[in-house]
Amino acid sequence: MIRWWLVCLASLAAAATPEYSYKVIHVYPHDPTSFTEGLEYRGGYLYESTGEEGHSVLRKVKLETGEVVQEIKIAPHLFGEGITILNQQIVQLTYKTQLGFVYDLATMKQKRTFIYQGEGWSLTNDGKQIYMDDGSAQIRVWDGATLVEKRRFTVHDGNGPVEQVNELEWVAGEIYSNVWQTDQMLRISPVDGRVLGRVNLAGLLTAEDRKARVDVLNGIAYDAAGKRLFVTGKWWPKLFEIQLVPKKTK
Repeated sequence: MIRWWLVCLASLAAAATPEYSYKVIHVYPHDPTSFTEGLEYRGGYLYESTGEEGHSVLRKVKLETGEVVQEIKIAPHLFGEGITILNQQIVQLTYKTQLGFVYDLATMKQKRTFIYQGEGWSLTNDGKQIYMDDGSAQIRVWDGATLVEKRRFTVHDGNGPVEQVNELEWVAGEIYSNVWQTDQMLRISPVDGRVLGRVNLAGLLTAEDRKARVDVLNGIAYDAAGKRLFVTGKWWPKLFEIQLVPKKTK
């Protein structure tokens, strides 16, 4: 009997998580050769980290045109992963090599390297702390200056841990995250990891767009000043500015 009640309570909690669809506000060009891993918006530009060994780059891009204005290539044996921008620096992860990089934001020149444990998937920050994930349900919290881990929390809903948390973005006091291999984006509490909302982003690309080589949804950026939310995917030909739309309940 107790087990049955626990299952019922978990189902009710999951069902109570707010759900959202989206409205497309604007469509921008995106380089279809970019295997997007990290995406940030700062000062009118997108900063993008791409993956795949031998093809990984870190670049600064004009939002409106997709023109690359600055780019550095990552060593061919490395697989570029998530980035975040804090204190006029770009922090970047790599996939399985446990090696990170810190660059000067203005020049994109490498300042130093650092080491972390496990796989590197994504980064974001709240202005002081950096949040990092490794593809599991856990998010690590690092000191923004030293990059030393302070704590961890588990992303969860009423059914338990939510695995394969991917690209992260800080949005108005919450962490937004793609869920790898799905069309879902989560709104996550940075305090305890609770899922505050689920966004269904299915249908962003048209059937015509999908005739070319495309991969999964991945890449979230936020313009805090303009309150604009951008999403794209790996090898996607387009980047979308979207607005979340609460799902109507009966």
